Amino acid sequence: MLDTDEPEAIDVVEVTDVDPLLSNRDLPLRAMYFPLGFPLEVVSNSPSVMEAADQSWRHFRSRFPCDPLELRIGVTENGDDGDVLPEPVFRLQWNLLSNIADASNFVVSDLSNGRSFGWITRTTAESALYLRYHFLEASALSMVATLRAAPLHAACVSPCGRGMLLCGDSGAGKSSLAFAGARAGWAFTSDDSTYIPLDRNDRLVVGNCHQIRFRSSGVALFPELRGRPVTPRATGKPSIEVPTYELPQLAVADSSNIEYIVFLNRKDAGNPRLIPVSRESILPWFKHSLMTASESYTAQEDALRRLLQAEAFELCYRDLDSAVERLEMLAVTGR
Repeated sequence: MLDTDEPEAIDVVEVTDVDPLLSNRDLPLRAMYFPLGFPLEVVSNSPSVMEAADQSWRHFRSRFPCDPLELRIGVTENGDDGDVLPEPVFRLQWNLLSNIADASNFVVSDLSNGRSFGWITRTTAESALYLRYHFLEASALSMVATLRAAPLHAACVSPCGRGMLLCGDSGAGKSSLAFAGARAGWAFTSDDSTYIPLDRNDRLVVGNCHQIRFRSSGVALFPELRGRPVTPRATGKPSIEVPTYELPQLAVADSSNIEYIVFLNRKDAGNPRLIPVSRESILPWFKHSLMTASESYTAQEDALRRLLQAEAFELCYRDLDSAVERLEMLAVTGR
């Protein structure tokens, strides 16, 4: 957690002839966070960067005893920032992941040893949402998703205490069904991204249970979202971000042991039904989320195969209420 005394103004670093690469500049602010339960040290010269990190990760607790990942973000005055900050471009070669918005705003991550560094301008540092989504969270989760866990493009909920992954491509309705189930009393773990910690023998997964994000169209499904601001996502798509602590009626859990994997098909008419699917047929879909260049790729594949010991189904449905009822039946009866 952030434990530094915040100065009144942001300290910035100037490029000089003595140190044109900014390789010897002091970044005096440090704090330890635990995104998804994994230790991460954030280092900066900017109180705004530290505050943004605090917004993203202050609710997470330490869960996994491993060496801390490191994220170093320095702030400079250099650059010609406009009113609209550009969306970063990601590129990967070997173990190096670059995340570049422009010459003055970038982060480079070494995915072999869990260290990231970058420089941003004062304008970017003061744009908390942009900074969090595009640089802080993107860099931290890239390191987690290669060295500490296998990433899954899935929501996670636990109806009646039975862990379920809700899977499907973007737009399949994962967040909407997860929230509809949470409103019905299911424990909520994640809305779109879930992770399998490596080096385990069970089917435990973790997620960000502290927030849920919806497409702007979610207002039509859930009236309680009306009036909430629409914010940019890391993908550039507008969304409504809701901290789950603002919804005290929801039960949340930062992890779940998965018993069922459910692929969503909400284009099918008629009564909701579950169709068994083979584990072998869905393994390639899960593997699409892995970075093939990762040195942990073999361990991530092993984690996926362990996960796929759970039963898997396709859920054909049209409306949320009937889908919630059908998945509750699955949780209670096993069929």
